[in-house]
Amino acid sequence: MARNILILGASYGSLLGTKLLMAGHNVSLVCRKNTAELINRDGTEVRIKLRDEKEHRSIFSRDLPGKLDAVTPGDVDVSRYDMVGLAMQEPQYTNHTVRVLMVKIAAAKLPCLSIMNMPPLPYLKRIPALAGMDLEEAYTNAQVWERFEPGLVTLCSPDPQAFRPPEEKANVLHVGLPTNFKAAVFADEAHNKVLRELEADIDAVTLDGQDVPVKLKVFDSLFVPLAKWSMLLTGNYRCITPTEPQSIRDAVHGDLARSQAIYDHVDAIARQLGADPADQVPFAKYAKAAESLLKPSSAARAVAAGAPFIERVDLLVKLISHQIGTPSAEIDRTVDTVDLKLSEKIVQGGSGAE
Repeated sequence: MARNILILGASYGSLLGTKLLMAGHNVSLVCRKNTAELINRDGTEVRIKLRDEKEHRSIFSRDLPGKLDAVTPGDVDVSRYDMVGLAMQEPQYTNHTVRVLMVKIAAAKLPCLSIMNMPPLPYLKRIPALAGMDLEEAYTNAQVWERFEPGLVTLCSPDPQAFRPPEEKANVLHVGLPTNFKAAVFADEAHNKVLRELEADIDAVTLDGQDVPVKLKVFDSLFVPLAKWSMLLTGNYRCITPTEPQSIRDAVHGDLARSQAIYDHVDAIARQLGADPADQVPFAKYAKAAESLLKPSSAARAVAAGAPFIERVDLLVKLISHQIGTPSAEIDRTVDTVDLKLSEKIVQGGSGAE
């Protein structure tokens, strides 16, 4: 049965959207008016490399069995949808029309699958060790999340690396690292049934008889998506330097021993919260993947482009580490660097990036 999925965010969201369209499900991408008009006219293009192929393939939404449309936040009819994907950068949820839409989504009690790096606050409330912590400071506006029932929000680790090529239109996405989305379950088994349907349908998709990378994998543990935190603190946020941004590869491999120390510390924080070591990704595997990540992270690119706000997983992990009594000088130093660069942008009158 075709499901109707609403995805907030047409950039990174188009990757999950394309996988769902390939599986025969229907997708609405929520985005700005100009982008919506472009997508409704031309569709989307996601470039992805199949296993053992040297060149990326272009997958066009118009060629897929599912139906795609794009819509502005104010024009969404939430009654049409079975599930919501949250794929915008966390600061974008503070936009007035997006906040109004979020109120409608919360009131409709739709299950929400986040593929944000920044975990939604209601999801963190599902983790007993975090439920009573003061973590609001890490969010651009924590009030965005206050109407959501924790059990209706889950997190999907956004491990696949993808970006909009700067020379292309807003409907094109290039996948640099085609790894899997790893989702934790919802509280309600009826919602998990839908999630596992989507998992199976995406898994069954082939292209010219070949398997297509970037699967949706569903896990019973709430902690599996938190494995991304070690990667973000070791690589993504350390792309932000006091001067020019550096690539993820250089951030990780510039001093491999220091990188492993940071990675291991964040892993230990996750375990202290309740994660099983099996939930986590070995450092060697991450370091190997980082070798091919030759661009600065999206956070570093946003800061360089003048954004006064970005997702602050670095600050979130710092707040948690201090509240559980395991602070890290390296994490604190990273947070200080990010704070410094963002304050520079605010002083210069920086504007938000898309």
